[in-house]
Amino acid sequence: MTDFSRIDAVLDRHDRNGTRLVQILRETQEQLGWLSPATLSRIATGIGRPRAEVSGTASFYSFFHTRPRGQYCVLWSDNITDRMLGNTDLMDAMCKKLWLEPGRVSEDGLVSVNTTSCTGMCDQGPAVLVNYRAIPRMTQARLGELVGLIREQKPVAEWPAEWFEVEDNIRRKDILLGHELSNGQALKTALERGAQGTLDEIKAGKLRGRGGAGFSTGMKWEACRNAVGTGGSPAHYVVCNADEGEPGTFKDRVLLNSYADLVFEGMSIAGYVVGAKKGLIYLRGEYRYLLEPMESTLAARRAAGLLGANILGKGFDFDIEIHLGAGAYVCGEESALIESLEGKPGRPRIRPPFPVTRGYLDQPTTVNNVETLAAACLIAAHGGAWYAGHGTEKSAGSKILSVSGDCERPGIYEYPYGVTVRQVLEDCGATDSQAVQISGPSGICVAAEEFGRRIAFEDLPTAGAFMVFDETRDLFEVARNFAHFFAHESCGFCTPCRVGTTLVRNMMDKISRGQGSPYDINELFKLHRVMQGASHCGLGNSACNPVFDTLNKFRPAYERRLKSLDYEPAFDLDAALSQARQMTGRDDAAAHLSNEETT
Repeated sequence: MTDFSRIDAVLDRHDRNGTRLVQILRETQEQLGWLSPATLSRIATGIGRPRAEVSGTASFYSFFHTRPRGQYCVLWSDNITDRMLGNTDLMDAMCKKLWLEPGRVSEDGLVSVNTTSCTGMCDQGPAVLVNYRAIPRMTQARLGELVGLIREQKPVAEWPAEWFEVEDNIRRKDILLGHELSNGQALKTALERGAQGTLDEIKAGKLRGRGGAGFSTGMKWEACRNAVGTGGSPAHYVVCNADEGEPGTFKDRVLLNSYADLVFEGMSIAGYVVGAKKGLIYLRGEYRYLLEPMESTLAARRAAGLLGANILGKGFDFDIEIHLGAGAYVCGEESALIESLEGKPGRPRIRPPFPVTRGYLDQPTTVNNVETLAAACLIAAHGGAWYAGHGTEKSAGSKILSVSGDCERPGIYEYPYGVTVRQVLEDCGATDSQAVQISGPSGICVAAEEFGRRIAFEDLPTAGAFMVFDETRDLFEVARNFAHFFAHESCGFCTPCRVGTTLVRNMMDKISRGQGSPYDINELFKLHRVMQGASHCGLGNSACNPVFDTLNKFRPAYERRLKSLDYEPAFDLDAALSQARQMTGRDDAAAHLSNEETT
């Protein structure tokens, strides 16, 4: 079968529909290894879109390759928790064994090694992606075996199956993870209660979004339900945001692995309430290994009459399809996610209009987090009053936390809202903790004197990340890692974020090299104010949060790195001339620039 035949087969499978471009590119790359110019041209012709548009989409996502990447593409997760577990030493050792530099393809075209953002394996790192298949719990011993398999050119599908086993690590269950609902129970109750009655129960349950923003789920569903579709084929849609890209967060990974039925049922209930016939799950590219199991679960639900036409004989039609992301943190923002679902670069839209009125394909769309949709099943089955009886007055229900870092028992912990940070630290076996990063880099850094604060929308809202740092950790390096993350993940749409994240990263690197001064500290505060007020979306607004928090709460970590009280340039002209000195064989005093003042 020729390359063009494979491309055409992929195009036909997706009806040559341009809105499915991201899926077409992904499937084509999986078959051909990379996206050559000829491949992009063939796809552009097949979907009837300009070649530049297809190329622009392909170049936007970090998991798409428009240059050869090697037969084996190895990406080391570079979240701070992976660094704490030794990922840097492991990657360096791998590069030495393979005789290549990070970010380069080996001369024989066999392998490339590089870093990537958090892969959602923070509870079992260091983690690595090999051809986008996750391998957790890397060790020096396993690394040696892995390098041997690459040299033998053994297909990844034939590698030891136990390497790819991802554990749930559920440490504490509450009302959601400990539910005893049977498949279809919540949906059957919702269909019997009626769409309006179910919506009333969701509102009575005070369910709020679990993705971080905390918007009322009932209000969102009601706005979508009341919105009028546009065009010749008006429709409503339900979108599940499973692009769990916030470093330190992995709760959705567990829900989709072991509670997928509950998530799909929550989507079906949402579809029933808002009047949708189709649901879409946007699954992050790092969770590629979950695609086939989730498809099998969907097939089983169709066979059981829980998806498809005339569900449970109630005249309700609804089905779900899965779209896989391709490595773009910004797609966690709902409008950027919708852009990606439509086959475009995932850049956030200007709002209003909001997705509930003009979302996917310009139709009313409700976008909800994985955990939110699963929780909706509890309300459908048990009622709003029962659900509101758990948690606090302003934060009903429970919250699933992804605990990682310096603790004995990292993993998944579910608590009623209102639990203190200190209680979570005790339960996970953390000792001598100096800080906890709540809700990932875009969230809040909590110091030891704040451990009495509570996980709740009225105190410490969170999307789920709970990263623990003990007294041995350097909080400056934690913040610097986060600064690099935001600079890498900025979509580049707006100047404050595109330029601001780069400046923050460069200043943090400058301070790390010992070239910082109080001037740079003041500049960081200025950048925080500018980016918060002028950035287009939440990424830019929150990008300085970890620097701002650690500067205010752990300032000595910065100050001990400052070289002088005066401004220090980041560029060393004399050092830059070292290569010229080496080429000319000169290293005498006259070949060096002097920083001393002359009279």
